[in-house]
Amino acid sequence: MDYDPEGGAINVRFLQADDQRANFIVQNFNLETANSLRRVMLAEIPTLAIDVVEVFDNTSVLADEFVCHRLGLVPLSSHRMDDLLYSRDCDCEGYCDNCAVVLTLNAKCTGSEVMKVYARDLVIESRPPNDDMGKPVITDSEGTGSCIVKLRRGQAINMKCIAKKGIAKEHAKWAPSAAIGFEYDPANKLHHLDYWHEEDPEKEWPKDEARINLDGGPPNPDEPFDYDAVPTRFFFDVETVGGLSPDKIVGEGINVLQQKLAGIIKELTGGVGPADVDFGGAQSPMLNGAGYGGADPGGYTPAGGPGAGYGGASSWGGAAQAGGATPYGATPYGQNW
Repeated sequence: MDYDPEGGAINVRFLQADDQRANFIVQNFNLETANSLRRVMLAEIPTLAIDVVEVFDNTSVLADEFVCHRLGLVPLSSHRMDDLLYSRDCDCEGYCDNCAVVLTLNAKCTGSEVMKVYARDLVIESRPPNDDMGKPVITDSEGTGSCIVKLRRGQAINMKCIAKKGIAKEHAKWAPSAAIGFEYDPANKLHHLDYWHEEDPEKEWPKDEARINLDGGPPNPDEPFDYDAVPTRFFFDVETVGGLSPDKIVGEGINVLQQKLAGIIKELTGGVGPADVDFGGAQSPMLNGAGYGGADPGGYTPAGGPGAGYGGASSWGGAAQAGGATPYGATPYGQNW
């Protein structure tokens, strides 16, 4: 899109764009929508990450939980995530090819030197919806990826990893971006910032002259302060972890934000809106498909049987109500004081 700083339409100007980073300016935008896009790109774009690990053998010096945590943080290719279902939306028992990608990690050290197990050693065993989905992201020059564990002679590791679809609002391992820079008014002409200083803030705080020039130049001390001025230019710096390209992160962020706004319109207009979009928000892609809410546990039975927990019968038996009995005596809540 052509960059027209004087026009009234929304304009985008790219300052840098490659496989790892996208640095761009959005012109004629408003602060609320720009910040909403930033938050959506950080936390609500669906990606793929290892969520369940079955440990068959681990004789390394690292505990099972330690290795499983590291496996969850290995970035996986997340292209065309629409082809994969959320676990909560799948009818299978546990996981299947429609809602998960299965990878195996199997290595044993037989030599005298320390053996390093890398992300490249993760092998896809299932049939993912497309050829790119689920592959470990490897960007280093050696072609090894992240180091998962080190093994000495006789030590071995054998694990099955089930990768599922999720969003970073549920857990950071599903975050598509390493960081998202967001800035407006680099010269502080709107006085939204109050710089802490010892003597002179002009000397103690560095200035990004390049961004100031892109934002219309430094402030003119002879001009009166405009109390009605609002920011209209926003600087974004999107850095990916590798599962999605930066331009894909931005595009998916806009798409998710549109769906969320469509959900609001649907509610305000009495149900008129897209019928095939799930506006339920973040839900956990648990092993048995259970998400938030108590209507249908989806295969997961709380302690005490169906209906137990929030709003149902207590796990001690009987209805969970004010003044009910527990193994420790009657509850005083709800009684007449």
